Amino acid sequence: MGILDNFEKGLERAVNGAFAKTFRSGLQPVEISSALKRELDTKAAVVSRDRILAPNSFRVLLASADYERMTGIGPTLVDDLNQIVQQHASQQGFQFAGGVSIELVDDPKLTTGVIQIDSANVQSEVSWMPVLDVAGRRHPITKARTVVGRGSDADITIDDTGTSRKHVEILWDGQHAQARDLGSTNGSQLNGSPFQRANLDPDSVIQIGRTTIVFRIVPQTVPGSAAPRSAPRSTPRSAPGGGAPDAGGFWR
Repeated sequence: MGILDNFEKGLERAVNGAFAKTFRSGLQPVEISSALKRELDTKAAVVSRDRILAPNSFRVLLASADYERMTGIGPTLVDDLNQIVQQHASQQGFQFAGGVSIELVDDPKLTTGVIQIDSANVQSEVSWMPVLDVAGRRHPITKARTVVGRGSDADITIDDTGTSRKHVEILWDGQHAQARDLGSTNGSQLNGSPFQRANLDPDSVIQIGRTTIVFRIVPQTVPGSAAPRSAPRSTPRSAPGGGAPDAGGFWR
């Protein structure tokens, strides 16, 4: 089974699992992925012998009821759809003018279950942004230290009595991320194991109280013609002028 199949199976599991009751009728996520792939196949244009250009910017128009259900899944749905588009393009030998962007749009004129896709070739570059997905909401990491907890003085406040006022902090140095428990009463888990301080790889899952936090590195497309930049890696890098990372991978 290929990577693309795994993504689609993952979407199907989302439908059959936590969202099964929600999706008894109306549109399902796998139908959006199929429509996006058809759009790629239909709009791909042969530019030269070695270049088939496919659209990279997509507006997925949905009926209001479908839009509400899909956005209720959270931002990870768009992440998965983005990867499906890129995997399908790679399998078909398509190329993009820039980074892939997908936007779900509420169109009250559409009937439930109907998808309309507007696509275009947009020249752009890709930047990479660290984010925390918490309770269906996405929080960009914009500071070197982000505190998550129940207190109003936390950077990200959660409504969970099982967490401390300042429960856990996320450290970000521009390339690497760490999580540190701030002496919480009930402790913290990373990918199912208790921790005090640990490096975070993309898609790491932190559990505090009843709250699940997922650390991700997501692409952001911005206008421009520069080549896409590489995503931040979780492996140590060389420091300018010498120097070395500490045991956690952060620079001293």
